[in-house]
Amino acid sequence: MNLHEYQAKELLKKYNVPVQEGVAVDNVKDAVAAYQKIATETNNKFAVVKAQIHAGGRGKGKINGSEQRGVAVGKSAEDIENFAKNILGGTLVTIQTGPAGKVVSKILVAQDVYYEGPQPTKELYLSILLDRAKGMNVVMYSTEGGMDIEEVAHNTPEKIFKEWVHPGGGLQGFQARKIAFNLGLSGDAFKSCVKFVTNLYNAYVGLDCGMLEINPLFKTADDKIIAVDCKMNIDDSALMRHPDLLAMRDVSEEDPTEVEAGEYNLNFVKLDGNVGCMVNGAGLAMATMDIIKLSGGEPANFLDVGGGANAKTVEAGFRIILQDPNVKAILINIFGGIVRCDRVANGVVEAYKNIGEIKVPIIVRLQGTNAEEGAAIINNSGLKVYSAVLLKDAAKLVSEILK
Repeated sequence: MNLHEYQAKELLKKYNVPVQEGVAVDNVKDAVAAYQKIATETNNKFAVVKAQIHAGGRGKGKINGSEQRGVAVGKSAEDIENFAKNILGGTLVTIQTGPAGKVVSKILVAQDVYYEGPQPTKELYLSILLDRAKGMNVVMYSTEGGMDIEEVAHNTPEKIFKEWVHPGGGLQGFQARKIAFNLGLSGDAFKSCVKFVTNLYNAYVGLDCGMLEINPLFKTADDKIIAVDCKMNIDDSALMRHPDLLAMRDVSEEDPTEVEAGEYNLNFVKLDGNVGCMVNGAGLAMATMDIIKLSGGEPANFLDVGGGANAKTVEAGFRIILQDPNVKAILINIFGGIVRCDRVANGVVEAYKNIGEIKVPIIVRLQGTNAEEGAAIINNSGLKVYSAVLLKDAAKLVSEILK
């Protein structure tokens, strides 16, 4: 589950991680009030307005195709008012949103941290995520933080450092000091960074994050280390331990079909292909997607109905798949272990009748418990449904239908 920047920063503050302070608002009047409050408290007329969406690249992204960026710096209440009017309700298109973009319903009015002082400022980069190959969390960091970090990683990967953390011991003091040293820090900034990295790692573990990215990790002109931006992803499997975090979920930022699938406990991910698939079991779903590609098609989705598939879940799966206009055929691949194939077959027939006319052909491959009975139900239904027993038969039917 992804969180907005303003939500992530509030969580980091609970772990004593210094952040760029700000106020999240959803209307122009509150934006101006937030600016006035921040300007008074910081004695600084500059402030920044940030669009709040679940995507990066906001500083380079454009609102409604105009020159208005998703992040803008102002030095007066009038500036902030204009930015809020332009950004709120607009569609922000960034490199991560795709051409459709995302509608901005909230903005963050934040303090200016690029003030002048005795020391030069620095934009750094730091993130924590799980390295599945090594079975350890890894801290990735670089001296080249900011909006072009993707280009840095692509063109100069030697500037990206990695520090792996053993799960039995957690982040050690020497590792935090090594990170601060490699970031080129010294004096008070070095000490602040060591504390920052330690507290950030504690937040990553304590909140059950899947990914935690600070970009930029900023060294101010008076040697403070703060998080100017934060992207936080919470492990969905751990949300049962964090009802307070689940309450922060913003479903308006998620794909509507994936949200609907979640209501039926279906594991669904939308893809860009032309063959919808409905399978029980993640491993079988991956194999089914391979079969679709080998047959000349492209999977339109990943849909795992789980081991307890019944008529209701099958019908829900159908409705979700059929929302995609690119789907030219649907392949249902069920292995009857916990679930009986005849029950799934009845669910398919019932769903077909409830939904009404389904214009795309449906291929049903059943194996396992009561597979023969299930195939008979499909074949005798009189509906435009094709049954298959072997995977190669299902692949052949997909190939013939697409041609």
